[in-house]
Parts: sequence; structure tokens; C-alpha cells
Amino acid sequence: MSIESNMLPIGFAMGVTYRKLSALFQQRLSAHGITPEQWSALYHIDCAQGLIQREIAERTSKDKPTTTRILDHLEKKGLIYKKAGDRDRRSFLVYSTELGQEVIRVTTPIEDSMTAEVKACMSEEEYAIMMDLLLRIQRHIGGKLGHTEQVED
Repeated sequence: MSIESNMLPIGFAMGVTYRKLSALFQQRLSAHGITPEQWSALYHIDCAQGLIQREIAERTSKDKPTTTRILDHLEKKGLIYKKAGDRDRRSFLVYSTELGQEVIRVTTPIEDSMTAEVKACMSEEEYAIMMDLLLRIQRHIGGKLGHTEQVED
């Protein structure tokens, strides 16, 4: 490990890494007309049909206004639809459309390629250690913020 890497603030290093990964994912998704944020929400909706907005926000680690904006974009693109909830008419259940399901089917290999890109510069053991450390940091900092849920994205 170089001296320079020890002097680099962790937030800066993680932020730069996130932005580079996100830019590459955006570049690879662009032909499908969907952003990484939209993809993440659509993916979670497709995996668990009938989620409410709060559940989508928790699973994507987004706040309510951002989640609302993402869902509005996905609905305008015809990738999701909303249905009033049976128990609470104020909340709605969110489902992926056939088009949304197709987008996820076609783009999931792109997400898989992102993992492959990261793994290309480290060993399997290093990757496992990195993921363990990232999840540990998420739990630790989440506890400081009063968040108990685990971040999945």
C-alpha cells in the first residue's frame, strides 16, 4: 500500500470509485434508455412485484422524493404500473410491466458485467474481503445515522 493511498480521505476515495462505476454502468445502460438509479428501482420491483414506495426507497437506499421521481420516470416509460393498495388506499403497489420485465432481462447481464469489471483487478479473495468490509462500513455508519436496514445496492 502506498503512502498516497493512506493519505486519501476515505469518503473521497469511495465517492470517486462510486462515480466511476456509476458512469460506466450509465454508459452501458444508455442504449436501453434507463439510468442506474432507475435500473435499481426497476430491478427491485421486478424481483418483488407489489412493493409499496417505502419498501422501494428502503431497498434502493433512496429518500421518498427521489423514489417518487424515479417511479414517475419508470411509469412514463411504460416500465412499471401502480395499483391502489387493498388495505391502505393512500399507498399504491408497484409492478413491472412486460416491457419492464424485458428491460431487466436484457440489462441484468450489464449489471453482472460491472461485477466482472471490479473482479478483473483483484483476486476472488480480495473481492470477498472488499465486499465484507463495505457491508461492515455500511452497517457501522448506518448505526451512527440511526439506520438499521442493510444497504443492498
